Amino acid sequence: MTISREKAVAPRAAMVLAAGLGTRMYPLTQTTPKPLLEVAGRPLIDHVLDRLAAAGVERAIVNVHHFAHQIEQHLANRRRPTIVISDERGTLLGTGGGVVRALGELGPDSFFHVNSDTIWVEGVRPNLERLAATFDAGRMDALLLLAATATSIGYEGRGDFSMMADGRLRSRPERDVVPFVYAGAAILSPALFSDAPSGAFSLTTLFERAARASRLYGLRLEGTWMHVGTPDAIERAEEAVAASAI
Repeated sequence: MTISREKAVAPRAAMVLAAGLGTRMYPLTQTTPKPLLEVAGRPLIDHVLDRLAAAGVERAIVNVHHFAHQIEQHLANRRRPTIVISDERGTLLGTGGGVVRALGELGPDSFFHVNSDTIWVEGVRPNLERLAATFDAGRMDALLLLAATATSIGYEGRGDFSMMADGRLRSRPERDVVPFVYAGAAILSPALFSDAPSGAFSLTTLFERAARASRLYGLRLEGTWMHVGTPDAIERAEEAVAASAI
């Protein structure tokens, strides 16, 4: 029997990246890890975990390094989703190596992968729900949530990807500007990590490999994505959240 993509089972596990140094957020991150900086009265990581819980995630693996004890203490009483700490105090493994270390905890199925500092205002339908309904492990090793390069709040870069009509992604050539930026949320298949490098490495390496194999896909975010990359960007993000509540 063919399973409708609309009825596809959403991932029950998630990887939440919370180990970064947050250097662009200095001096705020001199005493506080970036995932615990507040936007609209709540730490960034709580925005992420609440969205994952609403999407049906039961277990979230959170990697920690910078001010790890603060993040552990903050999450100690969290019940939905259940939190598992992946400790990178000794060696920071990067966005790719951190996931490789946690694969045993994530299990054999596809999982959500979310940066702990990503934040957006939803459209009509929750974006994580849309990702789950669109993901097809038969065709995809990764499905990335993408925001518009030109209209995302606080983002001033050249973008990350162009997207073909069928959703397949192409990485941005060095000097070009492309329509979409990675919004920091995705569904990844364990197959993406086959023959992955050992030690510290960037997940971008595996995204590029998947793109060459035509197995890297994108889904345009509905709503407004906010790039909270600097202290000044916090105020702009809070203004956008407040406007969405009117």
